[in-house]
Amino acid sequence: MTLEGPLEAALSRLAETDVLLVALDFDGNISPHVDDPSGARPLPEAARAIEQLAALEGTSVALVSGRAIASLVEVSGVGDDVLLSGSHGGEYRMEPGAPPLALSAEELDVVDRLGAVLHDVARQHPGTEVESKPAGHALHLRNADADTALDAQHVVRRRVLAELPGITARPGKDVEEFSVLAATKGDAIVRLRDHVKASAVFYSGDDLTDEDAFRVLGDGDVGVKVGAGDTLAPFRVPSPTEVADVLVRLVELRSAVVRSR
Repeated sequence: MTLEGPLEAALSRLAETDVLLVALDFDGNISPHVDDPSGARPLPEAARAIEQLAALEGTSVALVSGRAIASLVEVSGVGDDVLLSGSHGGEYRMEPGAPPLALSAEELDVVDRLGAVLHDVARQHPGTEVESKPAGHALHLRNADADTALDAQHVVRRRVLAELPGITARPGKDVEEFSVLAATKGDAIVRLRDHVKASAVFYSGDDLTDEDAFRVLGDGDVGVKVGAGDTLAPFRVPSPTEVADVLVRLVELRSAVVRSR
């Protein structure tokens, strides 16, 4: 297959790089958003492309997600050859058997207090749901009606700011997330790039937090925004279906380059 326009040309240049890192957001990028986060799965075409890219010489694949590593492993189904960054750059699996995230006693206390606040807000706002993560908690608004979701958003922001000053807030699509860590997906890209010694990076994502990743991309890298909204990414596709098409095309281009070496 061949993509149209400047994105095809950018992928062709990217495929020529010496060491390629293909880094991907999960939800809303290679997996459509679903009401139950535990039921999310990558599109089959995207999953095959990830497997094929990870098997190519000089090519590494990483999933960079707001999910905890344990959740990301469960829903993605990827093997140990795929690098993982979870909790918005707070957790990493660079190799099999990597130790879990370690927090201080003070940080763990803040995480517990944060959880109590978010659960209290969720009880007062039907349809909202709390997701617990190693370094924080997220209040999901997707299944609440619009008025309830908006009120929950305002209440949780106000309470967390008042009761837990200094905590990191990460608003996203239909979610309000808070963490004791200040790491971002941009930090994840920098660390992953250094880990594999990548000479160029591909990154795609759909959420507000993915802008941190786009922000650290440089000359020779390729960023693809999924869906509507302001973005720093130079390219855009409508949905995860088109992300899968882009990955399939990248497999074709990169495979040809690797074979020719």
